[in-house]
Amino acid sequence: MRISPDGVLIVPTFDIVSRVELQEIDNAINNTKKQLAQRYDFRNVATEIDFDRKAKTIKITTADRMKMDAIRETLLNAAAKRKVEIKSFQFGDIEQAAGSTVRREVTVVEGLSQDLAKKIVKQIKDAKMKVQASIQGDEVRVTGKSIDDLQAVITMLKQADYDVPLQFVNMKR
Repeated sequence: MRISPDGVLIVPTFDIVSRVELQEIDNAINNTKKQLAQRYDFRNVATEIDFDRKAKTIKITTADRMKMDAIRETLLNAAAKRKVEIKSFQFGDIEQAAGSTVRREVTVVEGLSQDLAKKIVKQIKDAKMKVQASIQGDEVRVTGKSIDDLQAVITMLKQADYDVPLQFVNMKR
């Protein structure tokens, strides 16, 4: 803790968030389309991959389950190369579509759900560190007296395995 020049006490804090760069997902989808266009097994196969940025969903339609699995792998590889966390994608079930095609909806997960935020706060409290954690919308704010305590919380949460990628932002000293 320190005091600012105008006499205000500054307490170290950081926020735990789950954010995804939508432009990078767009780039990964474009790379996937390019790779599929070059593959022999996708020649003359009607395949569509549409990304709705507002709804944060990707709709994939193709000929059969094997091709759907190939699209999934190609998309995940392209996303990993663009440094998009694989955990950001939630793949729905493969469903029959018009004709003999199949479709799948992929949701791009962003933000912490209330249940996950509560789990994170509980884990921090159970660790009995000298920090406080509070839920603020789809983020969790952690405050403590020392930067070392905050870094210990970050280390602990990085080791925990959550279903969504976590980022640690707005570190204020």
